[in-house]
Amino acid sequence: MFTLDLSKNSRLDRVRDLFLVGSWTGLRFSDFTSIKSRDIKGDYFHIQTQKTGQKVVIPINPVVKAIMEKYKDQYENSLPPEISNVKMNSYLKEIGRMMDELKVSEGVTITKAGKTIYKKVEKWELLTTHTARRSFATNMYRAGIPSITIMAITGHKTEKAFLRYIKVTPDEHAKLLMIHFQKQNALRIS
Repeated sequence: MFTLDLSKNSRLDRVRDLFLVGSWTGLRFSDFTSIKSRDIKGDYFHIQTQKTGQKVVIPINPVVKAIMEKYKDQYENSLPPEISNVKMNSYLKEIGRMMDELKVSEGVTITKAGKTIYKKVEKWELLTTHTARRSFATNMYRAGIPSITIMAITGHKTEKAFLRYIKVTPDEHAKLLMIHFQKQNALRIS
């Protein structure tokens, strides 16, 4: 998404950039859209989350640094301006339709009037501001970051709740374990 050329549509460009801030911080929509310049201390965001009041410290990822450089002289916090959740979700779907990798079908289950319905939708249709937060948690877990570290940022209280939250397949769990085995073997052999 970062490399998608949206230079001819400033509205979608800003929404994409704001979404990426959420994707690289793990913050809820209410938090990543209201970061103030006082929350930026060196290479870290120091945030008191709105929903829980929890204080979190998050390193500023290189992608977010690039976004902040882009908006440096435009906004006090060097980030794209706040937008409503409803509008942002709508605009995210516009962006998603432009991305070939999100034009694949996925089965989802939804509950309507007490009935569980299974249907197929294209991935772009599922794109919302909350996707940023879930993507952060899942991607950090896949990268081998300890659950406890990710949970300190996302605010999950139990590992059980956290593991239900992330999207990791059994194959991905097996690959993570294999990487761990390989690292341990490399340490023993050296």
